Amino acid sequence: MSSLTVATAAEEPAPKLETQKLTDSIYLITGPGGNIALMPGTTTGTFMVDDQIAPMTPALKKAIAAVTPKPVRFIFNTHFHGDHTGGNVVFGGDGAVIVAHDNVRKRMSTKQFNKMFNHETPPSPEPALPVVTFADSLAFHLNGDDIEVTHVEPAHTDGDSIVLFKKANVLHMGDTFFATGYPFIDLSSGGSVDGIVKAADRGLAIAGPATKIIPGHGPVADKAKLKQYRDMVVTIRDRVGKLVAAGKSLADVQAAKPSAEFDAAWGSAFIKPSQFVETVYQDLSTKKR
Repeated sequence: MSSLTVATAAEEPAPKLETQKLTDSIYLITGPGGNIALMPGTTTGTFMVDDQIAPMTPALKKAIAAVTPKPVRFIFNTHFHGDHTGGNVVFGGDGAVIVAHDNVRKRMSTKQFNKMFNHETPPSPEPALPVVTFADSLAFHLNGDDIEVTHVEPAHTDGDSIVLFKKANVLHMGDTFFATGYPFIDLSSGGSVDGIVKAADRGLAIAGPATKIIPGHGPVADKAKLKQYRDMVVTIRDRVGKLVAAGKSLADVQAAKPSAEFDAAWGSAFIKPSQFVETVYQDLSTKKR
């Protein structure tokens, strides 16, 4: 490692977690991984949606302890990616019950390969795996609230779920919603652009004007922001779809810049405009529309 690399690494601040109180019963914890919804235990135990990347687990434990002395009783994983399930192995080993869609356990139990990033993920150890799985929907009745979980059609992955805290009026969309950028559609894990749209439609049908919407990444949003996101994805999907139907190549589609009007607002986050357009092209070119 060069001295420049060492100096740069030393200058970079260590990742931190931030805790924000959203309602009387729900906290948002943000950091380098996916957004977490935390419901402190009052009567029936602490409940958490997702649990960050693995290196943040000690910090996450401290963040939870600052809110409630009660241990995490349930963890719900919105999907299988490690930036949302990294803490599973520790919390599961501590006795938390991990719950997720059937496909989350299937993917975490086996080696996964992401073609877009040429990245292989090994199977997760047993304590990290969901011990309760479901196919379509389920509900938790905890701490005076009813938590409704809905599996959506393949969107970000084939195991995505959205989570509604009914009384708190908070909706966690997982990575079906990126509040500040183009969505990452993991085609290697069964994701689809049509599913992203349908997940947004489902969220819009559930949410009211005062619902606080937690995206997988980015700041808390409202229904209007989710609608903007949904309409952006639809517009780009439809433009790319017309070019695919006309027999255009990926190079032709990229040259047409179907995302141009949205790039300033949505194109500077994790997924860049060219990546998003390529993903939509790859998805649509394998399907008859």
